[in-house]
Amino acid sequence: MASSSYPLLVPGSPSSYPSLSFPSRFSRHCRAMAASSESGGSSSHESTKLVTFLGKGGSGKTTAAIFAAQHYAMVGLNTCLVIHGQDPTADYLLNCKIGTSGVQCNKNLSAVRLETTKMVLEPLNRLKQADAQINMTQGVLGGIVAEELGILPGMDTIFSAIELERLVGFLRNSAQRNQQGKFDIVIYDGVSSEETLRMIGATRKARLYLKYLRNLAEKTDLGRLAGPSLLRLLDEAMSISGSRSYFNGKMSAEILDTLDQLLERGSSSFSDPQRFGCFLVMNPKSPTSINSALRYWGCTIQAGAQVSGALGISSPQQNEESLERVKKEFSPLPSAFIPSLPMDGPIDWNRILLDTVNKDARLHLTSLASRSASKIPSVKFDTKRKSVTLFMPGFDKSEIKLYQYRGGSELLVEAGDQRRVIPLPADIQGKVGGAKFTDRTLVITLL
Repeated sequence: MASSSYPLLVPGSPSSYPSLSFPSRFSRHCRAMAASSESGGSSSHESTKLVTFLGKGGSGKTTAAIFAAQHYAMVGLNTCLVIHGQDPTADYLLNCKIGTSGVQCNKNLSAVRLETTKMVLEPLNRLKQADAQINMTQGVLGGIVAEELGILPGMDTIFSAIELERLVGFLRNSAQRNQQGKFDIVIYDGVSSEETLRMIGATRKARLYLKYLRNLAEKTDLGRLAGPSLLRLLDEAMSISGSRSYFNGKMSAEILDTLDQLLERGSSSFSDPQRFGCFLVMNPKSPTSINSALRYWGCTIQAGAQVSGALGISSPQQNEESLERVKKEFSPLPSAFIPSLPMDGPIDWNRILLDTVNKDARLHLTSLASRSASKIPSVKFDTKRKSVTLFMPGFDKSEIKLYQYRGGSELLVEAGDQRRVIPLPADIQGKVGGAKFTDRTLVITLL
């Protein structure tokens, strides 16, 4: 049976492009980023940063992702562009064929296309090898022909998350991250904004599922019988892959504790602006595109992350007054605009990036990578007034539902097809007495 190991890109040695002729503030940012990339003990080498883009289909997410990738590569950061989808737009904009084995597009910039039909083979083959050693299924698992299996809904998100974890290391602590062949920036252009949002919130939501599965494993006869064998199969598969086993020699309870710690580390990474960045993308001429971007802003907060800024793909005919109105729509987020790219011939990225029209967009991207991005608080507690203020952009009051369980010690907020649990400080815990929605914020009074 042929086995398949999905390739992992390894960047070349860091190097920077010649200095750019932008105003001093931008040049200082770029020089600092390039110097940080080249110094082995710098903070940028402590962790890889994941950057992604959300917006309505056709708003320019792929264009924005490639613009960002080219920018980071130009200032000397080892950058990996990850495309998940069959749309060939990225191949055209980069003027190179992006495949599943990865390609070096230019200095400091690599790209790879994820295909779930190939990614599903490796973990299944690991499980089959592990099963052959411990004989848990008496050969049933070994009889599965992986190449016959199709892709079910939801599998794209799961396997995207697995591959991004390999590149970024959200579940690993700093001592466990392999510093050799590591990227500074990984840019992800996903299947859709909805799938990306599910992935952002996956580790946070999975912790609750793990809690109930643990109850099943520890408090039922079926769980006590099957749980240890399943965990042993998982541990054996990880050992075969050559990965460090988190579970080796541990009892079932310790393994479940470790899994919870890994998921907590992952959810913390997505809420940390130094590890994860997310940009909204919209067409400033399209009200539906603007409204969709605002909606995704609120959905990102509900998923447990923060939005770093907004990027508009504008046409040359767009007047300055209309662009300023769009900026106000997304305030207090930093906003910038990228001119739409020509699609009738090869693209000169050096000319585009050096064009002063794109200075603000590059400054925002630079600020994100240099870890100076600010975090807009999504929850504020007022102990004197015994209230909670939620920042909920993109929603109106009728779309937000509040629930309380566990004696009023937390709030469950439902909006945008996402649920978020907000633990309440002890001195303001109580039942919801009222709620007032104004200026994108929901103020909840507790009794």
